[in-house]
Amino acid sequence: MSTAITFSEYGTPDVLRLSEVTTPEPGPGQVRIRVRAASVNPLDMKIRSGLMAGSIPARFPVTPGLDAAGVVDAVGEGAGASVGDAVLGATTGGSYGEYALLDRPVAKPDAVPWDVASSLVTVGLTAARVLAELDVRAGQTLLIHGAAGSVGIIAAQLAVARGVTVVGTVGAHDIERLTTLGADAVRYGDGWVERVKAAAPQGVDAVLDASGAGVLAESVALTGDSAHVVTIADMSAARHGVRFSAGGGDRTGDALAELVGLAATGGLTVPVWRTYPLAEAARAHADLEAHRNRGKAVLLP
Repeated sequence: MSTAITFSEYGTPDVLRLSEVTTPEPGPGQVRIRVRAASVNPLDMKIRSGLMAGSIPARFPVTPGLDAAGVVDAVGEGAGASVGDAVLGATTGGSYGEYALLDRPVAKPDAVPWDVASSLVTVGLTAARVLAELDVRAGQTLLIHGAAGSVGIIAAQLAVARGVTVVGTVGAHDIERLTTLGADAVRYGDGWVERVKAAAPQGVDAVLDASGAGVLAESVALTGDSAHVVTIADMSAARHGVRFSAGGGDRTGDALAELVGLAATGGLTVPVWRTYPLAEAARAHADLEAHRNRGKAVLLP
């Protein structure tokens, strides 16, 4: 037996409990890790609240969490890592616990801290996937709404590294942070369209909406074609002819390995806002739902 965070009904963060659970056993191709860090993602809160019950129905009790980093302590037949290896990846069966299962573990270099390693997975793969869907190329201009958020800030860095001109909408307190990463930052809110046009007189070729702040109509107008706009946050996408991007991607682990390599060499910054003991998962959820964070929240079992 081991400990994990679980919930047995939908609700507020208060439904999260530190519980005794059966320690998971790895199946074929899987590894079990002793979790050193588990990142908290917005989807975790949507699942906990019941917002995703129609598409991701819960089988209570549920251990939440998508991503983890840790040390392999058991392996299944044909597993892609060995006992004692430091790895990270997407979990099967939840990550908010002392132990978790990974299907496609990726090696964690010593240069990447545990909290950063766990924070790379879902948001990093989402950023890489959406850039591929938009097919932005060197010399083009990409507008990112919510460019200081966990997905937006990684997408901005990946695009800049590929020779793309990036303009990002952010809060006033994040302008300097985004600018230091090589993007042009403009303040979101009323008048954002005019500020973007001033920052990108050459025009905007593609838009990634990571904010869900009701900016799709204007974004389509800026690019001149709804096919050049993708959102990961606005459920009204279809009304504007815009793609809503969710799930999928990186079935081999190659994309995640690339992200980890960039982080190890200083080519990718992943802001971690705060770490919490595992028992304080409810507080982490509450802080993120209140938008107190400026970066990733991470649990440390």
